[in-house]
Amino acid sequence: MRDRPELDTDPAAVLDPEQREAVLAPRGPVCVLAGAGTGKTRTITHRIAHLVRRGHVAAGQVLAVTFTARAAGELRTRLRALGVTGVQARTFHAAALRQLRYFWPQVVGDEPWPVLEHKLRLVGQAAHRAGADTSADTLRDLASEIEWAKGSLVTADGYAAAAAGAHRDTPLPASQVATVYAGYEELKNRARTLDFDDLLLHTAAALEEHTGVAEEFRERYRCFVVDEYQDVTPAQQRVLDAWVCPRDDLTVVGDANQTIYSFAGAAPRFLLGFTRRFPDAVTVRLQRDYRSTPEVVSMANRVISAARDRPSGTRLQLVGQQPGGPEPVFAEHDDEPTEARAVADAIADLVAAGVPAGEIAVLFRVNAQSEVYEEALDARGIPFQVRGGERFFRRTEIRAAMRALRAAAASPPDNADLATAVREVLAGQGLSGEAPGGSSARARWESLRALSELADDLAATVPDADLDRFVAELDARADAAHPPVVRGVTLATLHAAKGLEWDAVFLVGLVEGTLPIQYAESGAAIEEERRLLYVGITRARRQLSLSWALSRSEGGRRHRRRSRFLHGLAPEDRPAARLRPAKGKKPVARCRVCGAPVAGTVAVKLSRCASCPSDADTDLLQRLRDWRTGRAKELKVPAYVVFTDATLTAIAEQCPADLAALVAIPGIGSAKSDRFGADVLALVRGEQITG
Repeated sequence: MRDRPELDTDPAAVLDPEQREAVLAPRGPVCVLAGAGTGKTRTITHRIAHLVRRGHVAAGQVLAVTFTARAAGELRTRLRALGVTGVQARTFHAAALRQLRYFWPQVVGDEPWPVLEHKLRLVGQAAHRAGADTSADTLRDLASEIEWAKGSLVTADGYAAAAAGAHRDTPLPASQVATVYAGYEELKNRARTLDFDDLLLHTAAALEEHTGVAEEFRERYRCFVVDEYQDVTPAQQRVLDAWVCPRDDLTVVGDANQTIYSFAGAAPRFLLGFTRRFPDAVTVRLQRDYRSTPEVVSMANRVISAARDRPSGTRLQLVGQQPGGPEPVFAEHDDEPTEARAVADAIADLVAAGVPAGEIAVLFRVNAQSEVYEEALDARGIPFQVRGGERFFRRTEIRAAMRALRAAAASPPDNADLATAVREVLAGQGLSGEAPGGSSARARWESLRALSELADDLAATVPDADLDRFVAELDARADAAHPPVVRGVTLATLHAAKGLEWDAVFLVGLVEGTLPIQYAESGAAIEEERRLLYVGITRARRQLSLSWALSRSEGGRRHRRRSRFLHGLAPEDRPAARLRPAKGKKPVARCRVCGAPVAGTVAVKLSRCASCPSDADTDLLQRLRDWRTGRAKELKVPAYVVFTDATLTAIAEQCPADLAALVAIPGIGSAKSDRFGADVLALVRGEQITG
């Protein structure tokens, strides 16, 4: 029987029995099958802290690897909060790069080769030599095939057979792809450069082939933790084997139900086969979902339980631990712009009801779906960020702010706490008390505010932190690509949403051909698309909306079908008024002044053409603006979150006499009418607002 010491009283009192079992497991192989929202990061960090506190391993001897720089940064932040510093928490590639740079002189003997930031130029040269198509799309597809092959430990000579066995949808005949692959490797080696996949392959080779290198590394690191183990590629597993061998001090955490990167070579077989490799491994299942309401958890369970031929390691049944919440909402729309406007309206209602914009996400299958939602949110004055867009630390305003913070750190203000000092510096860069108008200006403002909130977080966890310490934190985050959270609605693909969570999630565009994607033809590919939907659903803490549109463009033929994954989930006898717009053409909005048809968000809201004169009550409009300023300050939100300028103008022009007339103004939903309707109607009547 292995020794099972009790936990330290401080950090683990909040762990549930299964988390506690994983944390207390003795050194050796441990496999944690952790469902979505079950606290795997908490479990990982507490296990590391426990091992360090008990003296089983020094913090500097722990190497924790995960799949994103953000997740690695989160591990470091949580470990620091537990009082554990010195643990190496990195992505596979970042860890390999660090090791390769250190061992390169010993293994190769000359200066380390630089790493290619982008491989398309060399792929293009190789494709040209092979007489292949060199269009941008083809080159990107060829680069992806090379990445898949190297991640799968497939050489150029073996590519054609491996691609056939994996049913790859190759951009060119497999033999021609193999020729491009071989040419690319030749050009890259001749230029004495490495790509990111080489970091893994060369690190593994250095440890496998050089005894001195392996001994020095294994003396340095003695305990290994791997997060998101279901997503490892054969190349990453080879590196892990080289790291760990011949020991077994390895903890892996994963959920095969969230395997969504098989197109890049990820394989859940390493997770599912862990106990066969280590028969003495401790296996723990985490199934208590602390993230989502029981209603969301039930939906997720129903989606994934419909998967075919599920291996035993994937049969996690989540059990919701949160209080009950609203049932998931299903909505069908005539076309994508209508769907996007409905989502934007619902988001505006949530924000008006007090849900922070940063706690709302719109998730879709492919990046091309983003634009219509960007337009709809911008029209409503709702701040948003597109995940996967410009890197945070490369933004012009962030670079300027960091320069200003470095200058301020050289001559810090007297007797100023960190949060105050940072805000004073950022005020000079454009950080004001209220968000400015215009989407670009708001985006810059949100970025600066994210820096100020990061200063608040650092001051809370490191009370004596100063500007020097804050600048060092920013530099570390920039190096690790770990940005702070920007406060706006997140627009992201389902792949990019992995590992994140929000209070409210809108899953959009759920039609056949998009989810599952059109080119998912095999049974395995279809099931991966199902897992994508599962991942999307489990991002929601409390409110979940699933929607689809029957046509791509307004007025188009409604020939689409909702996703097959919704069969048995969406109510078949759905109320027409809520979930299905009436058949036939929508009524045309007309100008209330001249009667001509009107188009455009503002014109529809005002119910008049832009060329027709406004008949707004100017005194009422000023009273509305003054009232809005006061409510925004009271609620600590930007003024446009209460009502946009266009909405105030519409109210001042139409002077609604009751709630029905107020709600009839486009953009004023039930949430806003419930919250602000009494005040607005009183102002229309000329009454004073008190209290």
